[in-house]
Amino acid sequence: MSRDAAGQGVSPMSAGNSEEDAARRETRIGVVYALAAYLSWGLVPIYFKSVSEAPALEVLAHRVLWATPMLYAILAWRGRLGVWKETVRDRRTLATLLITTVIIATNWLIFIWAVANDRLLEASLGYFINPLFSVVLGVVFLREKLRRLQWISVSLAALGVALLAVGHGQFPWVSLALAGSFGMYGLLRKTVRAEGMVGLSVETLVLWPAATIYIVCVSVNGSAVFGSGSKITLLLMAAGVVTALPLIWFTNAARRLRLATVGFLQYLAPTGQFLLAVVAYNEPFTRAHAVTFGLIWTALFIYSVESAIISRRAYATVRA
Repeated sequence: MSRDAAGQGVSPMSAGNSEEDAARRETRIGVVYALAAYLSWGLVPIYFKSVSEAPALEVLAHRVLWATPMLYAILAWRGRLGVWKETVRDRRTLATLLITTVIIATNWLIFIWAVANDRLLEASLGYFINPLFSVVLGVVFLREKLRRLQWISVSLAALGVALLAVGHGQFPWVSLALAGSFGMYGLLRKTVRAEGMVGLSVETLVLWPAATIYIVCVSVNGSAVFGSGSKITLLLMAAGVVTALPLIWFTNAARRLRLATVGFLQYLAPTGQFLLAVVAYNEPFTRAHAVTFGLIWTALFIYSVESAIISRRAYATVRA
């Protein structure tokens, strides 16, 4: 019989059950947060469609303008400003974050443009490809070795993209640009010791002066959509919430869930975008699209199942 801090007897079995119950509860909470994050990212095209009368660059500028103070308010509330200061004092980390700033801004701009120009189907394809593209980047830059099933997955995805380019008669640059930019962003962010929200707050702060100057300039010359009507003005001001809130949910999920679980749930976002493109916005879904998505979904299924098996084995080994 062991004793807790209060001096009361607690059996080892009861203590073990309490820990397991707490772990299950944290996992359930993590799943709820992950669902909220990925479903919101899957439905975020609805927001960008609603502000599509504004140029993509103006929407991006407002996204940075309103998200930056919100992110720093959250950091202050969580007591993470000290961590932020330590992050920016590291020159190597700061230099890497300056590069990722350019990359994530490019990614956001392309996505906003794609939604406004009825290219959401291509955008969703890009985010389906992204996990497999990241595997390739790991091979090229981190000298990681691909297992046999990973080679098969990557090959199927490459075949799908090639068939779309040939069958659709148009190079899927939106898909590849989004997959490539987000893949490089993830690769570089993996090399620095910066929390997700801390890193993003640095990136938006770097962009904030340029975003502010741009908004002032277009407002002065009369070309700004912001201020032209109460509805569009309020919607553009909401860009901060649209940007920051899913990230908060994601960070809460990542702290509670295994990487394999997060990796599996991430496909909810491009799935939501895909359904919106085809069902809600009636974007053309050709035979070439069907073949391409079929090959990529097959590739992702193979990749996800193998990753889950390996993760489960590793988890079992650790627990043993």
